[in-house]
Amino acid sequence: MALKATNPTTTNAWGKLQAHFETIKSQHLKDLFNDDAERANDLTVKWDDFYADFSKNRITTETLDLLIELANEQDLKDAISKYFEGDIINATEGRAVLHTALRSPKDATVFVDGENVIPEIHEVKKKIENFTYSIVSGDHKGHTGKAITDVVNIGIGGSDLGPAMVVDSLQYYKNQLTTHFVSNVDGDHYQEVIKNLNPETTLFVIVSKTFTTQETLSNANSIRAWFLESQPQEAVSKHFVAVSTNIESVKAFGIDEENIFPMKDWVGGRFSLWSAVGLSISLALGYKHFESLLDGAHKMDEHFRTADFKENIPVISALLTVWYNNFFKAESEAIIPYTQYLNQFATYLQQGIMESNGKSVDRSGEKVNYQTGTLIWGEPGTNSQHAFFQLIHQGTKLIPTDFIGYVESLYGNKDHHDKLMSNYFAQTEALMNGKTEAEVLSELKGQSLSQDATSELLPFKVFEGNKPTTSLLIQKLTPESLGKLIAMYEHKIFVQGIIWNIYSYDQFGVELGKQLAKSILSELKEEDSAAIHDASTQNLLAFYKENC
Repeated sequence: MALKATNPTTTNAWGKLQAHFETIKSQHLKDLFNDDAERANDLTVKWDDFYADFSKNRITTETLDLLIELANEQDLKDAISKYFEGDIINATEGRAVLHTALRSPKDATVFVDGENVIPEIHEVKKKIENFTYSIVSGDHKGHTGKAITDVVNIGIGGSDLGPAMVVDSLQYYKNQLTTHFVSNVDGDHYQEVIKNLNPETTLFVIVSKTFTTQETLSNANSIRAWFLESQPQEAVSKHFVAVSTNIESVKAFGIDEENIFPMKDWVGGRFSLWSAVGLSISLALGYKHFESLLDGAHKMDEHFRTADFKENIPVISALLTVWYNNFFKAESEAIIPYTQYLNQFATYLQQGIMESNGKSVDRSGEKVNYQTGTLIWGEPGTNSQHAFFQLIHQGTKLIPTDFIGYVESLYGNKDHHDKLMSNYFAQTEALMNGKTEAEVLSELKGQSLSQDATSELLPFKVFEGNKPTTSLLIQKLTPESLGKLIAMYEHKIFVQGIIWNIYSYDQFGVELGKQLAKSILSELKEEDSAAIHDASTQNLLAFYKENC
């Protein structure tokens, strides 16, 4: 077994943390700041263009020390080495986990089965670069000699969420190509995308590691049928490319072998945007921006790999999740980016975090007796302030929240950016401090209310505060800084999995519904009616068949 398998609740550090929690759980953040003049400095990490302020969390330096003691007891340092060096840490699938290798420099060495994989990685990157240039420059023409104007990415899960999020987040840097994404097997989805496209000027990128994924292949086949209504069969090779390992099936689809971009099984789908799966990113932004994205991720890799745990942004972030999830019993985390560009970021992280760490069996195959994965949600500020912040401020649930902000706006509208960032700063302060009864009374006195009206209104306007937040302030949204941010959360996922003694890189929970869907599809097509279902499902199927 590559990774140590220890139930975290049996460690000495866990017992110390539980005792420490009992002494700190009722302390208010305001008091923690009042008692420690250096708190803000001691609990902030400055690295490169990132400023990570952890001081508005319900911790002390002792809490952090104990959490790091837990990480050490769980052999986190050794696990990090194995993660980067290609050990089989995805043990249930017998694979290494090497998305980090995809952004490593040419002179790096990372071995899988005795072979250095870096040269092949850079070979694929060169192929992506050359293909991107040929499309963006107009050298690659469609079947009728027209330049490509639109790119459609056909994939699902990591083959869609990652590229779609990055392209949307970095649209400021986009070139002249218009990029579209088709993922859902819902036929209305692909129909909406293709209805205004010109098949003569559209490139389709099919992303499927096995080239068997039902949603992706259904959409690809339907789109190819639409394409062939107006174009000859030989045109497929000019307008369809694939990212896959299944060369023969891709060729049978009609795609030239030279237009197949390979990927490896040691790259998990939800971490695959750094691989050839990122072809649509490269096409949308240009290869240099795609490379900058990878360079940023590599810089975060090196920070995570080498920084002391007390100064390590992904490690501290992950340990805070353990602290809130396992001791405060907080089940969810909100992620609020104060930029509209990152409107898909929380959605992207939902897959990365919840698919990775939504596990109830530990690395020894035993049922866990503690909480693991957290619920992830969020929207950009300030929109989110007018949607669900009421729950965070005055609800009954403790919701630790990450605030992500940028010092510089991209278009330079300082008036708007100052208004945006004033909310970023104000919300974390308001969540921390709240509003006391005395403060509310002082406000109400100026409103000429009767004493009875004041007394009735008072309890509704009190905020208890003490709501934990982490503030991440980044200089500017660039391909490089986005690469750092994504990699930061990737490493946070890894650390959580190590602490919780689970395997973060399989996803067997995704498979059961897929298997049942295949048999039900046969019933809907009346190829098989012998299946037995529960009464509810039986009734639903009957109603559907009668009315469709």
